[in-house]
Amino acid sequence: MIAPDKLGPTLCIGELLVEIVACEPGTGFTEPLHLLGPFPSGAPAIFSDQCARMGSHSAMVGAVGQDDFGRVCIERLAKDGVDVSAIAEIPDLPTGTAFVRYRPDGDRDFVFNMWTSAAGRLSWTPTVEQAASCSGHLHVMGTLLSNPAVWPLIDRAADMIKDRGGSISFDPNARKELRLDAQTQIRFDALLAKTDVLLPSGEELMAAAKAGSESAAIKALFSLGIQEVVVKRGADGATAYTSHGDKFVQPAFAVDEVDPTGAGDCFGGAYVAARRLGADVETALCYGAAAGARNVAFRGPMEGAGTRVELNHFITENRLRI
Repeated sequence: MIAPDKLGPTLCIGELLVEIVACEPGTGFTEPLHLLGPFPSGAPAIFSDQCARMGSHSAMVGAVGQDDFGRVCIERLAKDGVDVSAIAEIPDLPTGTAFVRYRPDGDRDFVFNMWTSAAGRLSWTPTVEQAASCSGHLHVMGTLLSNPAVWPLIDRAADMIKDRGGSISFDPNARKELRLDAQTQIRFDALLAKTDVLLPSGEELMAAAKAGSESAAIKALFSLGIQEVVVKRGADGATAYTSHGDKFVQPAFAVDEVDPTGAGDCFGGAYVAARRLGADVETALCYGAAAGARNVAFRGPMEGAGTRVELNHFITENRLRI
């Protein structure tokens, strides 16, 4: 079962960066462009922010530079209620950046400065240990498993949190930039064996379970001890399966998409927060879908993260794609 909020915050470990978005669609960054930003970003940060906005306790482990971009990230998370005490400020490296341009077909081109920036200077410190020792849940992004410097922190925090009765959620978050080499696959499988809630997309579901169909994948994942599998389907909504045999289907909300970046992270943050605050799976699934849909209507990766009141209003006022 997912651990209740009263056990301690949901902890995220990973990249903190700012995002700069090209205003015009096109391919790449080979010419001068109109750009918009900086927006606070990083998949774990977006997830943490949405958790906190829902009213759940949330904490972030990461690193930023001692610069304006770093201040943008820390101030935004703190304002929204995230515990930022375990975010390090690195004096000799800049805050990480991501430049994003949307192609006409909706795909994206990225230019990252992530692991060679302050975001890559993560280490286990007394402050990180304190954050992990009082947390009740750990959320992990799959993109972090390929980083040999970050994996030891995740592995250590996971064991600490599970030992005190906490739980783990895992978003494979697979991108074309991520390649599962042999070592990363070992880490992936090790984390999967500790996971309580899995939040994959359709393709990630098959890859995680090494199965050829959704039903076979669900069965294989439950055999590992996973309790809930929530499949994100974008404009086609989402489906939640439980180890008790329940299945819940949530249609997507109809919105005018402005910026899809961060939708899956907001979905996951709202879902996990709702479950930790006592909502049943069906209710949490609705909050997740609303959070993801609301976020895509705003420019910037976490600018549409909604409070519980805002999401209740969104659910009431927006129709479903049926």
